Amino acid sequence: MENTERTVEALIEIPQGSRNKYEYDEKLGGIRLDRVLYTSVHYPTDYGFIPETLAPDGDHLDILVATYSPTFPGCWVTARPIGGLNMVDEKGSDFKVLAVPVGDPRFADVRSLEDLAPHWLLEIEAFFATYKLLEPKETSVHGWHNLEDAWAIIEQSRQTYLKSKMALHEPRR
Repeated sequence: MENTERTVEALIEIPQGSRNKYEYDEKLGGIRLDRVLYTSVHYPTDYGFIPETLAPDGDHLDILVATYSPTFPGCWVTARPIGGLNMVDEKGSDFKVLAVPVGDPRFADVRSLEDLAPHWLLEIEAFFATYKLLEPKETSVHGWHNLEDAWAIIEQSRQTYLKSKMALHEPRR
């Protein structure tokens, strides 16, 4: 039987429960501590990005991976997107895909936002609405998008990435 499940590979930068804001440094090829969150909150999920994507803010597309136990910075996770959070920060639109790990049987039946405990979604919203309050930065949360919207944004960010790579290799005139 063929597996037709749509998944992505996520590179985790920040484990669930951390106040440390780690970022992948492409020049160094590793994880760097960007800062410690100024507020006394912690990441409600593992947090990272989907490689070979380019979001409107100029970074890879962000992904939240719901876990019962945190992974670690630099961990690759095969994840099944279930929706996404629409938000805006100081750089503009900052969509975050929400996914579950394929390798955890506790998430086997989670296929959409409706399958996840509603309180988990509220915690994620509250975190992103408040985590930059004590910094000279702003965020605003604008609600959840369904699975189809999330996949459309993933595909769009993949196309944007491919176009940016092609532009780098075009001969100069």
